[in-house]
This record gives sequence, structure tokens and C-alpha cells, in this order.
Amino acid sequence: MTLIQILVFSTLSALIAWLVPARWRGWFILGGSLLAVYWMQTAISIRSLDFWLPTASIGLTLLTWSVTQPKGKSAFYQNRTALLFIIAILLVISLTRYLGPVCCLTATRPPQFLLVLIGLSTILGLATLLLLYPDKTRVISALIVILLCLFIILKSEWVSQQASLGLRTLTGQDPSLASPLDIRWLGFSYLAFRLLHVLRDAQLGRLPEFSLQEFVSYAIFFPAYPSGPIDRAQRFIQQDFRRFQNIDFSQAAVGGQRILIGIFKKFVLADSLALMALNAQNSSQIGSSLWTWVLLYAYGLRLYLDFSGYIDIALGLGKLLGITLPENFNKPYLKTNLTAFWNSWNITLASWFRIYFFNPITRSMRQSQFKFPAWLIIFIGQFSTMALIGLWHGITWNYTLWGVWHALGLFVHNRWSEWLRQRHVLDEERINQNRMLKLGGWFITFNYVTLGWVWFALPSPSASLAVFKTLFGL
Repeated sequence: MTLIQILVFSTLSALIAWLVPARWRGWFILGGSLLAVYWMQTAISIRSLDFWLPTASIGLTLLTWSVTQPKGKSAFYQNRTALLFIIAILLVISLTRYLGPVCCLTATRPPQFLLVLIGLSTILGLATLLLLYPDKTRVISALIVILLCLFIILKSEWVSQQASLGLRTLTGQDPSLASPLDIRWLGFSYLAFRLLHVLRDAQLGRLPEFSLQEFVSYAIFFPAYPSGPIDRAQRFIQQDFRRFQNIDFSQAAVGGQRILIGIFKKFVLADSLALMALNAQNSSQIGSSLWTWVLLYAYGLRLYLDFSGYIDIALGLGKLLGITLPENFNKPYLKTNLTAFWNSWNITLASWFRIYFFNPITRSMRQSQFKFPAWLIIFIGQFSTMALIGLWHGITWNYTLWGVWHALGLFVHNRWSEWLRQRHVLDEERINQNRMLKLGGWFITFNYVTLGWVWFALPSPSASLAVFKTLFGL
């Protein structure tokens, strides 16, 4: 989000909360989110892709809702008002192409109206087929595979470039200019995690029924759409969306204060630190060990301020609308061990992987006919989980190594804690009371995390190893 977008969203959120009755607020949130998804999408050099990618986000959301509906073909009829509302807004956005000087909400001119009609008809046709298809289990599994394949396309540089080449050929543009940067799908990562959670809960039979208005508002809720947090549908809809209350001045002040804190973190502190933070360019130009440490600490601090600043803005906007989004950071750089760090850094992402990957894989190993030792179960679970979290950022060796770095740290901490617990050498209460132990734990954890950012900040293992050598004067 840009500063202009944050200002507009803050103003509109306050107006909606103060002027719109609670029973109508959900419709304004749905409409505002639909418009914001298109407005926030950055310009893309492939023709009309900055219109089709937000449309695809809404289409995937609609397909996910359709495949998880127990009512079959009557679901669309019972939700016809919401469906018509969504279609009307999308058509209005596409019609801005013909408004001349006031065009457009999207970064570039939307495609021709006939193409939009064909695209929306295709989405509605697929959604109808999913509603009528009797074997929901297979369709849910297929949709999960599609979302994972889209992840691979977007996160793999080579695959993304091939996709760009194909799209350029399809639109009659020069394929020799294809680049992985051509496909920048704003918000897809966080949207996909929301949809995957809903699909998995539907498979396990623990997903309550949601209306189309509720579900689309949850999936593309504009404060959380670009950068999280990853809320659960059950919590968002049942605790907040169905229980709107009038917003008083104190609640609005809390939301506004959180937005201002986020703006200061992101646009003042983080953007200033970016001028000196470690990157591929300056890492090869600094030969001093001391200054390389300074660049690395600046990078770690800048990363935290940038990400947590956006989260503060999202939580503040949500608070203005009467929605309490989950916290995503809790002073992570002050934690005294790596497990506590990951319980306070990108909390909702770590929780998602714990619930939908780590817990199932370790549970299946414990219940297996083969008797795996406890340490091996923990090692495999942590190694695979952290490797996937690394790959979620991008399918590269460096992101994988960053995940492995944290997996090894978590495993060592787990074994150390287990060793202390079994021998009653030091219990947690005594550790918390001992200032020196806490200080030592913080120092080791902070610097271990900071050194891990070397893998995260640089494009290749060779560049990272060169920085490690400089850091330690080798």
C-alpha cells in the first residue's frame, strides 16, 4: 500500500464505521475490498494482466466457496444478491476503460468489455459445475493442487519467466522481453493460505457454513489482503463480521494510532534503513568486517520494521471497521530462544504451518507402525516445515538454506531444552528469573536470527558465503 492508498483507506474506513449502520457495514466492506484489490494491484507490462490477476483472485475465492458448499445448486440462489453485487462491481470496473479522462481504477486500461463478460461467464460456469459435482473430496483436492501449482509458478523464477513468455505470445507482445517480474500477483500468497485453510478444514469436516458475502469479504478483506495477517475464516466471520458494533471515539483513536505507528515504522524508519541495509550490491563492495555487521543489523531491523509496519496499518484499518485482526508480531527480537522467536515473528504464518503441516506430519509418524525415535520425528517435522516456509518466500537455494538454518536452530534448542528438563538442571522458571541466562539466551538468539538474514538478503549461496567470510574476518 502506498501512502495515498493508506490515507484513502483510513478515511473511508472511518466514514463507513461512523455513518453506515452495522447491518449494512458488511456490504460496504465487501464492495470496498473488491475495489481495493484492483486498485492495489501494481502495473504489469503484460497487457491487461493487472485486471485479470485481481479477477483471478476473486474467481479462486468464488470457486473455493462453491466447492465447500453443502447446499448444492441452491447455494447460488440463496446468495444471489451477493453474487449480483460482485458481478456488478467487476463489470463497472471493466467499463472504466470507456470513461476517457477518468479511466481507470486499474493501473492500466481494462480489457474489452466482451472479454470481461467471457471471463466472468467462465468463472460462473465453473463455480456452478463445482456446486453440482457430487464428489466434493476430489474437487477440493484438485483445487488445492491448483493453488500449489500457482505458488510454484509465482515463486520459481524460471517457471515465472516461461509463464510470462506464454502470456506475451498470447497477447501479441514481444516474447523476447519476458521476465519473471512480469507476473507480480499482489496478495496471492496470503489469499492462497486463507483458501487452503478453508479447503483443508472442509476436507476434515470442521468448516461451518458461510454466506458468499461473508466468505468473499474474509478472503479479500482489503487491510489484510496485500501483506496479512492470515486470519482463520471461523474467527473472522463468526466473531467479527457477524457482530458489528458501533465504533466509539476511543476505538477509532486506537485504530488511528496503530495506523500512524505503522506509517512511521514503514515509511520513515524502514525506508531510511533500506539505504544502508545489506543487499547484493553493497555486500560485494564492503571489505570491513565491522561495516558488514552494521549492514546486516540494519537489514534485520529494516525487515522487521517494514513487515510489522504494514501489519500495524492493517490492524489499525481493521479496528476502524470494527474488525479485530490477529497480531502478527510480538517483540520477536527480544526473545530469549528461537522457539519463542518463531512464536512471535509472523505469528499467523507460523501457526498456519504448525496446524496444517507440522502437526499432521509428526502425528502420522507417531502413529506409524514403524517406531520412530522422538528426536527424529521432531527433526523431520522442523526441517520440512522450515524448508517449506523458506520456499514460500521463493523457490531458490538461498531461501531454502534460510529455512534449513532456522530448522537446525530450532532442533538444537528443542534437544537442549529436553536435556535440561529430563535432568532438572534448569527449569523454565529459574531461567526466567536468572537475568544473566536471559541475557545470554537473547544474545545468542538475536545474533543467530540476524546471521540467518544473510541467506535471506542475498541471491546466491556463493554471495552469502562471501559475506559470512567478511563478517568473521576469514
